[in-house]
Amino acid sequence: MRETPDELHRLQALLDTSLSRSTAHLRSIVNDERTLTAEQLTRVLTGMCTLALSTVTAKGEPRISGADGHFLHGMWHFGTARTAAKARHLAARPAASAAHMRGEELGVFTHGTVEVLNPQDGEPAADWPELLAYFQDFYGRDTFDWDNDVVYYRLRPHWMTVFAADPAALGLG
Repeated sequence: MRETPDELHRLQALLDTSLSRSTAHLRSIVNDERTLTAEQLTRVLTGMCTLALSTVTAKGEPRISGADGHFLHGMWHFGTARTAAKARHLAARPAASAAHMRGEELGVFTHGTVEVLNPQDGEPAADWPELLAYFQDFYGRDTFDWDNDVVYYRLRPHWMTVFAADPAALGLG
């Protein structure tokens, strides 16, 4: 878990607010018995988590693709090739949605706006050196040309909800 107490507080407020603004249908599925707290969520989402990432084309058509997601500091972080279609979509339209699902046991659904962490032109995010060290430790320092081959994003959520069929089955008993 890499989250500070303040980050956990913000994440919990986001989870609570998102669910309270959701439809009655969603609240009938995600309730106090079938969700996780921010602290529990950060304990479950460790390492690489496969994301279904949704972007939008210039024609307004949705596109979904896979991405390696890393849940760090209460937000999803992911990368792709600088030449990938999703990189073009996100450069023009930074709104994105992501879902991480583990069978019927866990679903984490997020809507937000991405920010580029390592732009080719301009200043990187202030925490890019820390994040780069994490990614290089995870994937290997020589896996990519980290400046030119890949672009990394942080998905700043404005809505997030978590479904957990049985939190105890996730090792949170």
